Amino acid sequence: MNLLVVGASGFLGAEVCRQAVAVGHRVVGTYHSAAVAVPGVAPRRLDVTDRAAVRALLTGVRPDAVVATPYRYDDWAVTADGAAHVACAAAEVGARLVHLSSDALHAGRPAPYLDDDVPTPVNAYGAAKAAAETAVRAVDPGALLVRTSLIVGEGSKQIQLCRDALAGRAALFTDEVRCPVHVADLAAAVLELLPTELAGPLNVAGPEAVSRAEMGLLVARELGLDAGGLRTTTASALGRHHPGEVRLDSSRAAGLLRTRLRGITEVLA
Repeated sequence: MNLLVVGASGFLGAEVCRQAVAVGHRVVGTYHSAAVAVPGVAPRRLDVTDRAAVRALLTGVRPDAVVATPYRYDDWAVTADGAAHVACAAAEVGARLVHLSSDALHAGRPAPYLDDDVPTPVNAYGAAKAAAETAVRAVDPGALLVRTSLIVGEGSKQIQLCRDALAGRAALFTDEVRCPVHVADLAAAVLELLPTELAGPLNVAGPEAVSRAEMGLLVARELGLDAGGLRTTTASALGRHHPGEVRLDSSRAAGLLRTRLRGITEVLA
């Protein structure tokens, strides 16, 4: 397969590239500032906010499939407009598109969210991810929208945040619940889903819901660190507009995939 990974220098994008190369795919990976450092990947610099540049790249590469992971937390143009540009270009060249979305487009509630639950964003980032989904679905109804959660693994921002909280340099929220997924599991699932005809939103996250503070305790146990210094707080106390309890029901994906989506307790065992 001729595969294009948009955002290949990111945490997930790089893992998708590594696994794709390992199974023999021809891989082109894009980056914006930090260069792609995965052996066997042809790097291409790309600004996803430049629609003409996105179109020119895909027209030149002619990929069979595109995995789109671009986002910037505080940048609508990258997260929303960039996703639309990639979707338009992928549709133009007839490429299969798997777009990476996020649980951040939900507000939070006690009941788990199903695959097709309508987004209810509470902050700008969630709204951008929801807008990205809307654009992708409008351009390419056959695209797959993978809604995922906190991505963990060695080198992840989420694990580093836990380390910082254990060292007193940050604080973890007790009122934010997520379903963390290991980067290797998520990348394998994405590659497994590429050749399918699945379309629309699909939850692909870990089966276990924990608060960020609980994840910090699991990291402390894994690293053999004293959890007594773990700093915690609440998003509400700080006046932050963050999603609260967001549990993704990934049972449909689990039933479709050969890849096993491990829970965070197992990942950090």
